Amino acid sequence: MNGKIDQKDINNAAWAACDTFRGVVDPAQYKDYILVMLFVKYISDVWKDHYEVYRRQYGDDESRIRRRLERERFILPYAELKNHSTNEVEDRFLADYYSLYERRNSANVGELINIVLDAIEETNKAKLEGVFRNIDFNSEANLGRTKDRNRRLKTLLEDFNKPQLDMSPSKVSEDVIGNTYIYLIERFASDSGKKAGEFYTPHKVSELVARLASPKPGNRICDPACGSGGLLIEVSKEINDRNFALFGMESNGSTWALARMNMFLNGADSARIEWCDTLNSPALVEKDRLMKFDIVVANPPFSLDKWGAEEAKSDRFNRFWRGVPPKSKGDWAFISHMVEAALEQEGRVAVVVPHGVLFRGAAEGRIRTKMIEENILDAVVGLPGNLFPTTSIPVAILIFDRSREKGGVNQNRKDVIFVDASRDYLPGKNQNALSDEHIKKIVETVKARQSVEKYAHVATFEEIKENDFNLNISRYVDTFEEEEEIDIDAVQQEIDQLETELVEVRAKMAVMLKEIAR
Repeated sequence: MNGKIDQKDINNAAWAACDTFRGVVDPAQYKDYILVMLFVKYISDVWKDHYEVYRRQYGDDESRIRRRLERERFILPYAELKNHSTNEVEDRFLADYYSLYERRNSANVGELINIVLDAIEETNKAKLEGVFRNIDFNSEANLGRTKDRNRRLKTLLEDFNKPQLDMSPSKVSEDVIGNTYIYLIERFASDSGKKAGEFYTPHKVSELVARLASPKPGNRICDPACGSGGLLIEVSKEINDRNFALFGMESNGSTWALARMNMFLNGADSARIEWCDTLNSPALVEKDRLMKFDIVVANPPFSLDKWGAEEAKSDRFNRFWRGVPPKSKGDWAFISHMVEAALEQEGRVAVVVPHGVLFRGAAEGRIRTKMIEENILDAVVGLPGNLFPTTSIPVAILIFDRSREKGGVNQNRKDVIFVDASRDYLPGKNQNALSDEHIKKIVETVKARQSVEKYAHVATFEEIKENDFNLNISRYVDTFEEEEEIDIDAVQQEIDQLETELVEVRAKMAVMLKEIAR
């Protein structure tokens, strides 16, 4: 297969590899095995492709070829299989996919895969440290007893040997590989249902958030609840060059690993993704203070229970000075963190929230009021229901703009634009979706900051105050459709006519039945 490989072909081939585990392993688990194998196959094909280039250049000078390869983005080392009793080396081989494929019939193939992963991680610590620590290809609990496990792993290695999964740079671009990774995550999310919430935001929702965030070249961009990193990748795509820096935090270890691989496969090797609890022990810190960012985006877990309210009052970063959200709902805790992590007088925040955030009272109401009084709330966008695999409820996007603070370029902007896009979606069997046209309409409306009948309203501070700082979109955007007036006389006349016709039909039926009975 000499030509370029199509995006659709590589997507389909990668998804077909999942058949090895379907019905045996839960999708929320087998995604890790598939995505890790995709990653190993990718770096193996890149290494192999570059090896051939340097071999043509340097001939049979293996040491020179190796030295040149070791200046690449990553290094593939040699792996060693040792005897468990004597600790002597029984086998030494390049830590890549092809060495594993050659050994696919080995009785210890799961152990060999683990050895390769350990070697790759150890040699590329700066970029891959800890990425494979949560994945075990020799696990009886996940992959079955030895005979069944070996059969499945052999099949998996063979599935990735298809021509459509040749990921050499000469065959397929880096963008295509990154897109395949995101495609697989999306498909896994669909299969996993509610279990997908911890690692996936629907692509079109991510695209909308990214466009509303309005990143610019040179920006530092952060997602403090980054999941598998799709939203960060989308925001980076809004910038036409590579002049940006990506940062993220994720509390789930296996999801954090997915994010690290996602960054690598999308060419964002330098992204700093931390494994930590954002609300209780954020790791993106400089000189004992929160790092500051130009853009902060997130789709945090909705109404997170037991998020750490008990410790929030003594938060050493003073993120909750406006108030501590209730312990059973962490929405405003994430928002508070995001606002505090945004650059003063410059930073912009875009966050996906459940509608309760807009109107719930008590502590949440007090925090919401203070943020509105600070003049940092810029836009409220209501979206349709059933956009997420995790929930059917409609959600909203809140935009906070710290350039509206005193001294910022938008300090004189005092209004808030409300957009009701809840009726614009592509209906699906299990899940609805946004189209490109829907996204464009929302983004253009927010940027124009003009009221649109039954769709958008630019509200003054006084209006919001009169509504007791309740941000329920229906209070500002009137979508009521007047019902068409009914002409009672005409309806009655139609009923009379139908009754007359019914009498005639019954009479004809009676005659026909009599003829049949003769």
